[in-house]
Amino acid sequence: MSELIKPFTLAISKTEVDRLHKKLQDTRHPSQDVVANAGKDYGFETQWAETLYTRWASTNDFSWQKAEENINSIPQYTTPIEGLSIHFAHQRSQNPDAIPILLVHGWPGTFYEFSEIIPLLSNPDEPEHQAFHCIAPSLPGFCFSDAPIHRGWTMKDTARVFNTLMLRLGYNQYCVQAGDWGQFVARELGANAAYAGACKVVHLNYCPGALPSELSDSELTKREIACRAKGVDWRTSHVGYAVLMRTRPHTVGWMLQDNPVGLLAFVGEKYEEAANPDVQKHHKWMDHILTTNIRHDEFAEYAMQEDNLIKCPFGYTSCWFDTAPNSKRAVERTGNLVFYKERDDTGHFACLEDPKGIAEDVRGVVSAHWSRS
Repeated sequence: MSELIKPFTLAISKTEVDRLHKKLQDTRHPSQDVVANAGKDYGFETQWAETLYTRWASTNDFSWQKAEENINSIPQYTTPIEGLSIHFAHQRSQNPDAIPILLVHGWPGTFYEFSEIIPLLSNPDEPEHQAFHCIAPSLPGFCFSDAPIHRGWTMKDTARVFNTLMLRLGYNQYCVQAGDWGQFVARELGANAAYAGACKVVHLNYCPGALPSELSDSELTKREIACRAKGVDWRTSHVGYAVLMRTRPHTVGWMLQDNPVGLLAFVGEKYEEAANPDVQKHHKWMDHILTTNIRHDEFAEYAMQEDNLIKCPFGYTSCWFDTAPNSKRAVERTGNLVFYKERDDTGHFACLEDPKGIAEDVRGVVSAHWSRS
C-alpha cells in the first residue's frame, strides 16, 4: 500500500458525547404540528420527529459507543489528493478474482450507507457469486474528507479525485455503484473518455432521465406515468432544502453547526420521506439515521447531454420508494443501458434498505459485462 495512505479510526471523545447528550436534554422541540391536520404536506409529522429525538436522547436506546464500533468494523484510511485529505473505507475480498468496486454515496448519505452491502459484496455466502474489493470514499466536505478548498467545485472534480484514489490503491480497472448525488460522479467516470480504460461498468439506483416528449399518455405504461408523477411531485414540493443549500450554504452551516436536533430534522426528514415505510418501523433504521451545483429541475437534461451519456455498460435499479424512480425508456436515453430491474420494496437509500437486492443487481450487470483489457 502506498505510503500516502494512512489508517483511520474514528474516536469521538467521551467529553464530546456527553456534551451532545446535555444539548439534547436541554432542547425544547415542538410538541405539536405547526399546522394542524397538514399531514406530511409541510414536512415530517411531529410524532415521527419526537420518536427519533427520544431514541437519540436516551442513553439506553441509542449507544454512540456501539455505533462507533460498527463504523470502525470496516477498515478505513485517508490519503492526500489535490490538496484534500480524502477519507475512505476499503474492504478487500479474500477472493483473488475479486473485482474492485467504487461505492459513491450522496446527500444526506455517508460512506456508512454501504455498511450493509459491503460484507455481501466482499465475501459472498455463495462461492459462485462474484466477489468485490469495496472502496467507499467520503465525498469532499462529508464526514472525514476535507471540504473543497475553492468555490465552484463540481462532481466532475470529485470524479477525478476518486479515479486518482482507485489508481493509487492499485485498481487500474474498476466498476462503480452509486445513487443520489453520487450518480453524477459515476456518470462522469462512465461518460468521460479520460476514464474509459479504468471505469468498466456502472450500476445506479438513482438515474435522472426523461421520456421522449412526443409520447402521449396513451403510449406510456402505468409505471411510466406513475414514475413521472412522483418525479414532478418531488421537484415541486420537496426540494426546499436543496434550494437553501444551493443558494445559502453558509447560512445552513451556521444554523446546524452546533444544533443537533436541527440537524436531525434537516437530514432525518429525507430518510423518512424517501424510504420504504415498512423499513422505517425498525429501530435499526432509526439508528442508521442517527449514525450518519446542478439545479434539481435540470437533472434529466444534464444526464441526456451528449457529453454526459454513460459510454460503458451500465445498469439501473428503479426503486419505487425513491424520490423520483425512473423507467427503462427514460433511463436508456442517458447512456449504454444494458441492465434494468424494478424493485418495489426499497427506496432512495437502497443499499441500506435492501442490500441483498442491490448486491444481486450489481452482480447481475458487472458479471455479464466486466472485461479486463
